[in-house]
Amino acid sequence: MATDARARHAAGLALLLCVVLIWVGSSFLVSNLFGEQGYAQPFFVTYVSTASFSLYLVGAYLPRMCRLRRPPAACHAPGSGARADTPSDAQRENDEQAPLAGGSAQTAPAPAQALPKLTTRETVRLGIEFGGIWFAANVTQNASLAYTSVASSSILCSTSGLFTLVIGAAAGVERFTALRLGAVLASVAGVLCIVEYGARDVGATAKPLAWVGDTLALLSAALYGCYVTFLKCRIGDESRLNTPLFFGAVGAANIVLVWPLLVALHATGIEPFQLPPSRGVWATVLINAFVGTFLSDYLWLLAMLMTSPLVVTLGLSLTIPLSMAGDILFKGLDVAPPYYVGAMLVLAAFIAANV
Repeated sequence: MATDARARHAAGLALLLCVVLIWVGSSFLVSNLFGEQGYAQPFFVTYVSTASFSLYLVGAYLPRMCRLRRPPAACHAPGSGARADTPSDAQRENDEQAPLAGGSAQTAPAPAQALPKLTTRETVRLGIEFGGIWFAANVTQNASLAYTSVASSSILCSTSGLFTLVIGAAAGVERFTALRLGAVLASVAGVLCIVEYGARDVGATAKPLAWVGDTLALLSAALYGCYVTFLKCRIGDESRLNTPLFFGAVGAANIVLVWPLLVALHATGIEPFQLPPSRGVWATVLINAFVGTFLSDYLWLLAMLMTSPLVVTLGLSLTIPLSMAGDILFKGLDVAPPYYVGAMLVLAAFIAANV
């Protein structure tokens, strides 16, 4: 009943906390890669990270291959007194009992629990569709940094909570309340305080096309709200999804469809293609791919399905004050008092979204 729902929500929050910690570590790793190691290839790094999802296909099909190689169970001899039920009969009996067991767990089963598990074709198509929106959101965010400041990009991307709330409420997967709206606005205000009073671009100058970067950052926030709501609407409950197959489809689609952009970026000189020049750089790229993307996005999806798109969106905003805290502890960054006010606003917004 309600206890089961609370336990599931708590598990989702625990997974979200893991994602936040991984993303904070990944941000320091990528910063070191682009800075100290001098390998400024953001598109290639993103491409490798997303392509790593394709390895989930091994996990999706390995159990099936094992079942195909497993020898058939011996049949009971007639008259032995044992039941002569076939495996299909047992499976059919379990399927008939499963809805009853699910119905006893809650007084009013959620609509997602009444829906069948997504088929292989539906899962693959969902992965391809999601991959397109996901990649567009990441590309627009990265591209915004070429035209506007890191501060402006961070602030505008933090408005993804507002887009998630509005789009999710329109789609029927979020509750639009004054408290939740206030939480979103408090989160944006907190990010503003953190960015303005906690980090300053050293030697930064005004960029003539800053409005282009600001528009791209805002578009990235809107696309995030779209794809997180899209997944919640199409999946509903994590039990309906073959998650390895889904992420495997995302990775395979990325490998097949996105590589022409690498060629275009090289031809135009925007990002000349260059493989990592040393084992250390390769190690950083692969660690970021397999921990910062391969693992963390899997946990992110489960956390979102166990809680809600808005809870996860506001929870991920915690990466900003935590990243700044890392700079304060390890790099001696000096911050003004409003930074701490902003950090408390972001934390309060996350707590309010869970009420």
